[in-house]
Amino acid sequence: MEQERMNIRAAVFDIYTTILEVGPPPANADALWRKLFEDSFGTPPPLSCTEFSIRSSQVVARLHTAAKARGIPWPEILWPAVVLEVIPALACLNAARQEKFIFQQMQIGRALRLADGAVECLRHLNDNGILLGIASNSQAYTLRELTGALQGAGLNLSSFDRDVRFWSFENGFSKPDPHVFRILTARLEARGISPAETLMVGDRLDNDIEPARAFGWQTWQLVSAKRDAQSGNWRDLLAWMRLSSG
Repeated sequence: MEQERMNIRAAVFDIYTTILEVGPPPANADALWRKLFEDSFGTPPPLSCTEFSIRSSQVVARLHTAAKARGIPWPEILWPAVVLEVIPALACLNAARQEKFIFQQMQIGRALRLADGAVECLRHLNDNGILLGIASNSQAYTLRELTGALQGAGLNLSSFDRDVRFWSFENGFSKPDPHVFRILTARLEARGISPAETLMVGDRLDNDIEPARAFGWQTWQLVSAKRDAQSGNWRDLLAWMRLSSG
């Protein structure tokens, strides 16, 4: 059933698989992995990319279990702590070099690019005075990845209001925890923007769409093929926004 169209004054976006498309690792990932270790430590890597992935997944699973036992149903684990446990030699590097290592390690693991049509839509919303926000299950490197992608398109992170950005790594919990949407709702209401005037844009029903609807937000599920009146790709979203404000 089509939701009632109302005036939208704020739009909050997921990052991965929404603003940034996530692709497979580069073809030369193994060579890049080896070079990363040689440049950082002067030695070959002590484990392969696959071994690193397996061990880091085990660490994350253990930390998730511990956090849930403390009453955090959707915990966010700090990735640098995971990498430090799997690669103890990282502790020998200073903070700047550790950050560089982790950022480069992530770029070896997958490819990122701005989603088709995202720039045009974001610019339209920004130009029309709609407050832009972020609700992202993220790590510190996410800010660098998003900043780099936006700068290449002539945009920047400041296009998204600082008070309406939720980064899970800063809070210790992640979507779909209702506190994510409770926090953003409170911040928007403090600006005079009601839940019915807020739009959540994301690709996942469980993490983005359903928890936002539970707080009375409007929603747009970003999918490649349109499924209903409030879903589709970025160009569909732009057309819907123009229609809604017309």
